[in-house]
Amino acid sequence: MSKLKIAVQKSGRLNEESMRILKNIGISIDNGKDQLKASARNFPLEVFYLRNGDIPQYLRDGVVDIAIIGENVLIEKGQDLPIVERLGFSKCKVSIAVPKSSKSKSLQDL
Repeated sequence: MSKLKIAVQKSGRLNEESMRILKNIGISIDNGKDQLKASARNFPLEVFYLRNGDIPQYLRDGVVDIAIIGENVLIEKGQDLPIVERLGFSKCKVSIAVPKSSKSKSLQDL
């Protein structure tokens, strides 16, 4: 039987929630974080721990079958990849910094 290969962020905001999803559906992962991949003990699944920006190429090349990835990365590097489901966690926010001496005080000023 072949294994389902899923890519998750090696570290960062998406890693913890991604691993929680797998745990909540009953999948036990042997290890992780310090390895490139880990196998599930109770399901034919391998988890690949990758840099966020590398995940789209792993999907394109067929190295992994599916991934949990930020939509911002798909916009930047994976526009050709379909979104199967929005999981609703780890929302992004944009922060803009200007020097204290700047006359810009609001978004409209920019």
